[in-house]
Amino acid sequence: MRMPKKPATAPAPDAVPDAAGDAGADKRRSSLFVGSTEKAFQVLHAFDGPHRFMTLADIARASGLDRSAAQRLVHTLETLGYIKRVPDTRNYALTSKVLQFSYSYLRANELVDKALPYLLDVSRRLGETANLQELDGPDIVFIARIPGQHMAHIDIVVGSRLPTFFTASGTAMLSRMSEAEQREILAHTNLTPLTPFTETDPEALMARVRQASERGYAITVNQAVMGDISVGAAITDEQGKPVAAITISVPTSRWTPERAEAELAHNVQVAATSISKQRAVRLSS
Repeated sequence: MRMPKKPATAPAPDAVPDAAGDAGADKRRSSLFVGSTEKAFQVLHAFDGPHRFMTLADIARASGLDRSAAQRLVHTLETLGYIKRVPDTRNYALTSKVLQFSYSYLRANELVDKALPYLLDVSRRLGETANLQELDGPDIVFIARIPGQHMAHIDIVVGSRLPTFFTASGTAMLSRMSEAEQREILAHTNLTPLTPFTETDPEALMARVRQASERGYAITVNQAVMGDISVGAAITDEQGKPVAAITISVPTSRWTPERAEAELAHNVQVAATSISKQRAVRLSS
């Protein structure tokens, strides 16, 4: 099954609010803020949508820039090697050079190093997909993914983003926050459903977070991806604050929610606790 595409009604990437929106607005008023750099990233983020290839007019529209500014920025990014012209067309596309940022981030991320052995162990023992996700504003981001023997959702890769409140990993991390922090993230969440079963009622979502807090893990079924059951637990720092989450994802075609909860919850809790302790040992040494 394919990962749901971002709803057409969602705000443009540069207009999406997040929990740090007010702080971002303050920084833009600083004399140190370089507006042209922001616009260059608006062009790159224009490719965040469902279209792999875009004309100059498409890029201008998606980035919120006028055609002249978009043209200059596209030319600059093309010259630098981050955007390329698709041969024999008027379209542009990103190049593999943008992956350098992801590579550099993952290489420097010690959490990934600490978590990978546990992800591999869980995936090999259970034969299912294990994931590591971090929180970024109102979304969770996949930063590591070990596919199982029967991986169903091929469109979810490292770098994929989903609304925090719609996921087991996000719910698990939210359950370790204060209610004020939870509601701040909820206020900046796009509640457009991703599947016919996505829960969008704010109070029902908050109730699911409270349930995860009581259990020590979260479970979601068909919430962000159709045909998916995910069980997740939060990875915390030495103060007990969430820094990431580990999840096991299984298909509804082979698992029931009851079986997933009975067989997977303990595994994600043990892995999350072990990773949290590994981080604590590193920080104290």
